[in-house]
Amino acid sequence: MKKYIMYSLFFLVTPLFAQQEDTLVLNFKEYLGYVKKYHPVAKQAELNISMGQANLMKARGGFDPKMEVDYDRKKFKGSEYYDLLNATFKIPTWYGIEFKGGFEQNEGDFLNPQDSVPEDGLFSAGVSVPIAQGLFINDRMATLRKAKFFREQVKADRDLLVNQILYDASLAYFDWLRAYGEKEIYSNFLDNAKIRFEGIKKNALAGDIAAIDTVEAKIAYQNRALSLEQAKVKLMNRSLELSNFLWLEGNIPVELQSNVIPDSKVEEDIDSTLEIMGRPLDSFTIEDHPKLRSLNYKIEGLEVDRKLKANKLLPRIDLEYNFLTETPETARSFNTAEYKAGLAFSFPLFLRKERGDLKLAKFKLQDAQFEFETTQLQIRNKVMAIYIELESFVNQNELIENIVKDYQALLTAEERKFSFGESSLFLINSRERSLIDSKLKEIEVQNKFFITKAKLFNSLALNPLNL
Repeated sequence: MKKYIMYSLFFLVTPLFAQQEDTLVLNFKEYLGYVKKYHPVAKQAELNISMGQANLMKARGGFDPKMEVDYDRKKFKGSEYYDLLNATFKIPTWYGIEFKGGFEQNEGDFLNPQDSVPEDGLFSAGVSVPIAQGLFINDRMATLRKAKFFREQVKADRDLLVNQILYDASLAYFDWLRAYGEKEIYSNFLDNAKIRFEGIKKNALAGDIAAIDTVEAKIAYQNRALSLEQAKVKLMNRSLELSNFLWLEGNIPVELQSNVIPDSKVEEDIDSTLEIMGRPLDSFTIEDHPKLRSLNYKIEGLEVDRKLKANKLLPRIDLEYNFLTETPETARSFNTAEYKAGLAFSFPLFLRKERGDLKLAKFKLQDAQFEFETTQLQIRNKVMAIYIELESFVNQNELIENIVKDYQALLTAEERKFSFGESSLFLINSRERSLIDSKLKEIEVQNKFFITKAKLFNSLALNPLNL
């Protein structure tokens, strides 16, 4: 049913509705629901989540077991120089330790003596351990940790992206609502001016009033008509701006029909739609803000990078030990006296590259921490200012509502006096202009009130679950 209603809103869907004169109300909640579901930016935000998962999978691949096979053979002038087969199975672990299992089988007329093995081959099982650099943190560990933080960071960034597009879409809806309200005001007062003009024209023809009064009534009517045309152009522009946020499944952009109107009762459900209802200032917890969560995960990733760079200052010392046996199926065949072991050591004398990398990592970490503290303060102050602004708008709406009522009473009284011949058309037009200005001001204040609510929604970076 919802999909049918949505399709009926747009002229790209079916030409039948282009001929239909009945107005259709585009509900604010339903509108934002379609923006969140179908807008390309919202889909892009979800795509970033998938990218984070793919990045994590890639990082976990650094701990995948690995099979390696090296085979070399040389035969020349009837002589087999060598036939070398070396197969290894490696299992990396978290703390840089690597378990190995291997098989080696070599033969040939000119075989290097160190490659000589039993005729049926030689099996080995052992372990490689870094005892300085790479033991508690290494490139594989750091990459996986940073990938986990990145996955959580893109989730927070997703909420920020979705919130921003919903915020922009809300502003477009409120501007559209304001333009529609202004058009309706001018349309209503144009009807009043036309009725008044026709009445004065008849009275002038009957000789009851001066003919010059018809000129003043005509000028008022034409001014109302001019204002209405300008309001219609403004409404069309706002409708087109709103259409930028309207998409259907399959990335199909759509455009509003002229018979689609905004919901004039949006104030009743704006809080529930944006999920800012029941959120007093004292309930605001800045720690849950997506922007701060994103920065915090960024800091965590930079901290991992700093630890990795600090670890690079240590010398690289790798120990390797392998048991050797011809019969691996017999457990007792592994003898500690028969082994292949090794030690690898390396250490740059000046460590200029490593020390430079560590300093850069510290600067990046410090920069991110400064950004976190600054952003935290900005968000807190912005939210507090918006709450104060909202309280003011409650009073402003009440004041402008009373002003409109008073101007309406003045106009009604002036029209009654005019019917008794105790007033003039000039005074009626003056009262009417004041009433129009007050109604436009009322719409303006209401629009600012809605925009401030949207700013609160944006400042809290909420991602509504009920859309």
